[in-house]
Amino acid sequence: MKERIIIRFVLVFILVTLVSFILTSYVSSNLTYEHQMNEEITNMYEEASYLSTQFGVNYYNRTMTIEEIKSVCIAIDTYMDCSVIMLDRDGTILLDSNSVHEGEKIAFDATLAGSSNCFTDNFYGLYQSDQLTVFYPITYYYQTRGYMAISKPIDLIKNEADSVFNYNYITMLFTLFLTLLALSLLLADILRPIKKITQLTEYYSKGDFSQKINLRRSDEIGRLADSLDYMGSEINSFNEYQRKFISNVSHDFRSPLTSIKGYLEAMEDGTIPPELYPKYFGIVISETERLTKLTNNLLSINNFSEQGMVLDLTDFNICDMIKQTIETFEGVCEKKKIKFKLVFTDKQLFVNADYSKIQQVLYNLIDNAIKFSNNDSSIIISVSEKNDRILTSVKDFGIGIPKDSVGKIWERFYKTDLSRGKDKKGTGLGLAIVKDIINAHKEYIDVVSTEGVGTEFTFALPKTKEAEV
Repeated sequence: MKERIIIRFVLVFILVTLVSFILTSYVSSNLTYEHQMNEEITNMYEEASYLSTQFGVNYYNRTMTIEEIKSVCIAIDTYMDCSVIMLDRDGTILLDSNSVHEGEKIAFDATLAGSSNCFTDNFYGLYQSDQLTVFYPITYYYQTRGYMAISKPIDLIKNEADSVFNYNYITMLFTLFLTLLALSLLLADILRPIKKITQLTEYYSKGDFSQKINLRRSDEIGRLADSLDYMGSEINSFNEYQRKFISNVSHDFRSPLTSIKGYLEAMEDGTIPPELYPKYFGIVISETERLTKLTNNLLSINNFSEQGMVLDLTDFNICDMIKQTIETFEGVCEKKKIKFKLVFTDKQLFVNADYSKIQQVLYNLIDNAIKFSNNDSSIIISVSEKNDRILTSVKDFGIGIPKDSVGKIWERFYKTDLSRGKDKKGTGLGLAIVKDIINAHKEYIDVVSTEGVGTEFTFALPKTKEAEV
């Protein structure tokens, strides 16, 4: 890519430079020549006027001779590199600074020059090449008695214009060099980050998303590099999560499957006697229930992630839902001698939410509270109003959550070391599902926990009008 970009830039630069150079040369050359011609006409006209009024008139009033006037014309010829001739009214050449055409007679007609008082030809055949000839009339007693004419070769004027234009060429070449230098620096400034971006994409194509560019530029290339760095970081995080996800799923599926297989094989080969079958059938059923629960949770998590969770919002009394939910835990609570304490600020507290999903939230929170509560303890479930929200909390007095693990409990498959020792059957997905459901309702859930003391989860839901009746 780099070579093609360089070639493209160089070709475009050369093409634009050549076209610009040709057009500039053509226009500038003509403008310079035209300017030089106008400047020569002005200077020659001033000299012709000076010679005519200061010396030509003196010839006709007989105060100066032709020889005296000729000496002045020769000086001007030398100074201006021009030929000076003095014409009588009938076209007779009275003097020539080059002493070539004196005494010759030409059919001079001043009206042919128009208002410009100049010719750009060989001036009636007097010269072998084209000349710029400027004349000025010699007036004596209000009559035109003759003309002073100054001629300069057109080629000489062109050479002078070209010498002036050569400076423009030097300026243009110097500008071209600076432009080429600036272009080279610009290309280098563009191609270096592009090369880094290309190398980064090669790393990405090989599955290595840990590499970064870190250009620290605020332009478009810098924003592109930042976007790629962010994308790589996100993909790398996702890959890490995916690997962890697969590892955790494999572990959580392998453990109950190994138990089921081991017990069934033991029954088949007679290691477990028939009289113990009911006991181990119960264990096998418990492990299959664990697998079913894990599978259902995985399906829920997948639906939440892929489809963005569709909510079926209705108004219902959350107090009634809590009472119905705790009834499903009656058996396990009796075994652990755990009692529920319900603290409601009102018998009817209505919320607007998805009934089945909030029921799932309550089930998961209460299930967790029971698992991690000590025997002969209690679980407090309270519901209160705060502004336009209904706050529901589930508080246990169990083992609590370590301080360094509180921020991680919402991660999928995450289990604290304490929970792994306390609950072998957990999937590590319950709280992740709870978080997703509450987030889908655009509300919040908080947790306060002290290790060895207990844990309290509190979530908010929007209060409805029925709650105010």
